[in-house]
Amino acid sequence: MSDPEGVSNHYTHGGLLDAIRAGLERLGKSPDTVDIQDLGPVDEFHIGGREASEQFLDQLQLSGDDHVLDVGCGLGGASRFVAHRYGSRVTGVDLTEEYVETGRVLCSWLGLDHRVDLRQGSAMALPHPDGEFDKAYMMHVGMNIADKQGLFTELHRALKPGGRLGVYDVMRVGEGELTFPVPWAMTAETSALDAPETYKSGLSAAGFRVVAERNRRDFALDFFARLQANTAAAGGPPPLGLHILMGETAPTKIKNMIENISEGRIAPVELIAEKLP
Repeated sequence: MSDPEGVSNHYTHGGLLDAIRAGLERLGKSPDTVDIQDLGPVDEFHIGGREASEQFLDQLQLSGDDHVLDVGCGLGGASRFVAHRYGSRVTGVDLTEEYVETGRVLCSWLGLDHRVDLRQGSAMALPHPDGEFDKAYMMHVGMNIADKQGLFTELHRALKPGGRLGVYDVMRVGEGELTFPVPWAMTAETSALDAPETYKSGLSAAGFRVVAERNRRDFALDFFARLQANTAAAGGPPPLGLHILMGETAPTKIKNMIENISEGRIAPVELIAEKLP
């Protein structure tokens, strides 16, 4: 899917903030008592959630001196985690206005709105000057962007020389037709899935050097197994979780995701790259 409006419509919920408030109430929490751990299950929309974020973002060597770009930030869960854990200043950009507006409220609940700035916009045309950011990352974003080289060219422009870029996306790693719907697309026609080789060639052409690569297939299958076991043990999904973002189609999307990964068609893959001087 490369149509910005189509991407935004796919992810728009319509009552997201109210759904999160209701989930908090079921947890016995309120906007005054919620903490960053409480929100993790719902505001990190990628395989592995907070656990995956920690293992991925640690590779970017983040610090309190960094201005970090969160590409396709969604609700800003990873942005808040980066600000909280590493002390970095974070700018998040996402196409979906509802995600951005909801994310700003969540930042205010956690007292992180002074370190996290979420904006509606396109990663293909960032409203920032050249060399604005020290580091950048994207988590489960490229499956909605067909022009990978164009994306990486724009991120290269926005990064300082030597800056690190982290990519954690679902990628095509084998043959076979995918089963749809999946979290990022309802049909094959609206998916922009690519192989790691396409990512790496796009990064190289844009002026990056890939310094690390990791296939997270086994981690993903373990994550989904634990998710299903916890859901079964509790007699249903938790008060806050990714099912809130995916709505009624969540069980089908997760089932299809597990099938596609198990059959070796797709896998979440990490790439760490550096902008050449």
